[in-house]
Amino acid sequence: MTLEDWGWSPFFAKQFRTWQSRGLIPARVIRGEKNYFRVWSENGELTVRFAGKIRHRADGRADLPVVGDWVAIESQPGRRGLIHALLERKSSFARNLPGRRKGKGRERIEQQVIAANVDLILIVCGLDRDYNLRRIERYLTLVSGSGAEALVVLNKADLCADPQYYQHEVEGIAGKSVVQLCMAKDPEQLDFLFDYLQPGKTLALLGSSGVGKSTILNGLLGEQRQKIGAVSDAVGKGRHTTTHRELFLLPLGGILMDNPGMRELHLWGEEEDLSESFTDIEELAIGCKFSDCAHKSEPGCAVRVSVENGNLSSSRLENYHKLKDELTNLHRRR
Repeated sequence: MTLEDWGWSPFFAKQFRTWQSRGLIPARVIRGEKNYFRVWSENGELTVRFAGKIRHRADGRADLPVVGDWVAIESQPGRRGLIHALLERKSSFARNLPGRRKGKGRERIEQQVIAANVDLILIVCGLDRDYNLRRIERYLTLVSGSGAEALVVLNKADLCADPQYYQHEVEGIAGKSVVQLCMAKDPEQLDFLFDYLQPGKTLALLGSSGVGKSTILNGLLGEQRQKIGAVSDAVGKGRHTTTHRELFLLPLGGILMDNPGMRELHLWGEEEDLSESFTDIEELAIGCKFSDCAHKSEPGCAVRVSVENGNLSSSRLENYHKLKDELTNLHRRR
């Protein structure tokens, strides 16, 4: 295996020149553990930690290495190493870290990078109790600000009486992103992904627990590498069988990142990110009487007229307002 197999490109090679003169070597983080990382380098797979100066210089979590990052490392005996620098990311899928700050009761305002240097994000949703159109809109909004492309995978089509209805519904809010039906438990139904599996290209699986992310990974690998858990019949939720992020080199070329399921998906980005995930509303807004129309109670609002005529769903507009308010509040507090 070569660095190019793992996604090394001129974009990263240009950045690395400074570190190369210092005797360091490039490596990609392929797995994250609590106190160390697994990386792939020209010396093969190594176990590494990062130098203390990286933590001291970091303004927050987003400045620390994550799975998918390219780093400059010092190779050490015993197949170990030390990370000295983090290379600039080509893309970054991030959320606002969920939870509240200890002892203060306030919501966190801190960026958490989920997937770094990814070319295509597979938003996986199960056509069972997991299906949630508004959550898919949230994922698409985050992807629009990440620098990556999105593909929506509607898995478990066999558990749905009319899967084409839901495919059409998601296509109505997905913009230019492709929406694909499948039954991941049948590896042959994953053939549509072959067009995206190009050498050096990285895909990431994102979605809730139990939607079939690990099943997709195992199908593309041709073996059971990731554990698969059952979905509860009582609550319709899956267990976290994947507990860490990891990159896998696929037999047909390309790299796939498996991720633990995410229960909370707080936005991180700018209001402009809504323009791509809500292009229909943005286009309708051009016809509003006032250029600063908020699409709530203003006279001459073309967006509200579209809702009244049944051309735009009220729930989509409500979610647009919700996400916009969330991003506005995030920007203000940052």
